[in-house]
Amino acid sequence: MALISLTDALDAARAGSYGVGAFNVTDLAQAEAVLDAAAETDSPVIVQTIAGASTHGRDELFWEALVNLIAHYPDVPVVLHLDHGASYGDCVRAIGAGFTSVMIDGSMRDDHVTPASFEENVAVTKKVVDYAHAHGVSVEGELGTIGGSEDGGASSKEIVLADPDEAERFVAATGVDALAVAIGTSHGAYKFTSPPDGTVLHMDLIEQIAARVPNTHLVMHGSSSLPADLRETINAHGGKLPESWGVPESEKARSTQLGIRKINQGMDSHMAHAAAVRTYLDEDGIGCDPALYGSRGRVAMQSMVAERMQVFGQAGQSYRHR
Repeated sequence: MALISLTDALDAARAGSYGVGAFNVTDLAQAEAVLDAAAETDSPVIVQTIAGASTHGRDELFWEALVNLIAHYPDVPVVLHLDHGASYGDCVRAIGAGFTSVMIDGSMRDDHVTPASFEENVAVTKKVVDYAHAHGVSVEGELGTIGGSEDGGASSKEIVLADPDEAERFVAATGVDALAVAIGTSHGAYKFTSPPDGTVLHMDLIEQIAARVPNTHLVMHGSSSLPADLRETINAHGGKLPESWGVPESEKARSTQLGIRKINQGMDSHMAHAAAVRTYLDEDGIGCDPALYGSRGRVAMQSMVAERMQVFGQAGQSYRHR
């Protein structure tokens, strides 16, 4: 079983009315944590990474290692996904490396600051779709702009909400398999200054867009909850994370009943990882061995991912792929 396409994973999720978590990893140990959580909970899973956003020096070495690692989990249905592909070239590289799904983020121009026009987004997305589908690979596009910084950098994008009319036109023009829709969520460790309500988190857009594109799977980006206890732990051991609210777990679960099938999550599991590493280093005082503090981070990340798999409803769903 092992590697499957995003379309296969999300078709099964639609049939079972659940969501599939897509967990960002930046090194092989984090990927192991996600795969172990999937094996523990009997879940299908999406392992995703961003080009140039890892602890490894070269994408190709990391990507080859990811494919080899996944082969050691034959009972876990796994999608290997390129998150926020910034260009056609990045998507082609990932497909050549063995990824079974790619996202082309045509919502921004090359400066990563200026929103692309609808026509520009359609053009690059359609180009990726044509190439990917010829190689049996699924494609996710993006409409509107999810705020924040997806790779942890200093740059931050303004939120531009998705438009249901444009969503219908976009899917018809590009043929994407999945569509990331901007509903007010934001990437990163700072999202909302108060608990989000309908004025900032537009859950109604999910239903409206799902009705317009019933055969295209919808994706929620920027969905981390930013647990207060993890922020407090990180800050108690040298961190300086500001008070912030993310997307409540109840809203993530509700989104799967409204039409969301792929739920991107990076910051929650990275906060769990960082909290464990910071605690160990602070309390040990003289520890410098990455094998010791890194393993604590990996175990904490596995626990967090397993919890989220229960929330999203994917736990126990591997049988749909057998």
